[in-house]
Amino acid sequence: MSIKKLDKAALDKWVEACIQKQRVYGVQAKEDRFAFAPLARAADLRLDYDVTILPPKKYFQPQCETLLKFDRDKGFESVFEEDPFVVFGVHPYDMVAILQTDKLFADGQYDAHYMKRREQATVVVCDVQTPSADVFAGCMGTATIKEGFDILITKIEDAYLVDIQTPKGEALAASLKNAPEADDISLKLRKLVWADNTELLQKHKLDVRPDILPELLGRSYDHPVWEEKAERCYSCGSCNLVCPTCYCFDVQDEVDWSLEKGERRRVWDGCLLSDFAAVAGGHNFRRNRADRYRHRYYRKGKYIPEKIGEIACVGCGRCITACTANIANPVEVFNSLVHERT
Repeated sequence: MSIKKLDKAALDKWVEACIQKQRVYGVQAKEDRFAFAPLARAADLRLDYDVTILPPKKYFQPQCETLLKFDRDKGFESVFEEDPFVVFGVHPYDMVAILQTDKLFADGQYDAHYMKRREQATVVVCDVQTPSADVFAGCMGTATIKEGFDILITKIEDAYLVDIQTPKGEALAASLKNAPEADDISLKLRKLVWADNTELLQKHKLDVRPDILPELLGRSYDHPVWEEKAERCYSCGSCNLVCPTCYCFDVQDEVDWSLEKGERRRVWDGCLLSDFAAVAGGHNFRRNRADRYRHRYYRKGKYIPEKIGEIACVGCGRCITACTANIANPVEVFNSLVHERT
């Protein structure tokens, strides 16, 4: 593949060309926050953003999606997303989260709906230019990424390096074939950006290596931190909804008033919600808030690592920002387990 070097004008021209070719979602300013949204013009794209309100997972696993439609006479038909699209400006930690979800949705019961949408996507990652107030990706090893994306954009001084790594990336960047290649000095500057981001994206300092977390949690099931934090938990699920690695969902059948047709949908769900673990017969096997609170951290730091060998927290810090009770900081919780004995 190749690494191109563009000035701002050439970058904008390329983005405009991408918009003309297919659906493009990009990061844009929403008052004093940022969000992924349909991109209509290059001028609206913000690669200097700190963090988006919701992660880009919403394009691969929508907040509400129709899985199939059914009809009393015609039977049922699965519904798949077939149109290609581009997600522009994904931060490295969010790309790591997408790659984790790819593994989880392909494992065991293959999720054809998620995977079909994922296959249609071209993901353009951008290295962080403005660290957010609560990011700790540098502690989790996710401040930078060197593979798994289609294209990576890195700002170096007054230029942009466009690293094209896949056939989908090449197709999207076809108009850049005559653009200058990155020189050695530019590549060295990119390494400096990566080194700086590893340090700058540590607004909260984790006092243990991420790979130690499964063992740490394994001996902390009865630690008092779960009850202490849960006392202030509203069970609102905000931390679940903004998390790039949370993928739990509920399945609902919506039947037409005629009772002749309807559709099956899945919607986002979250383990902090009071009814998440409710089952038939009125039993709720995680009725206590502390149990739900603890489960979230065990899922991130123990259960998912046991499945795919990776910690399911990428350090984006969205949960910290979203939690009005100020109890959702994973770094605080994990450091408590390190320094306070049960």
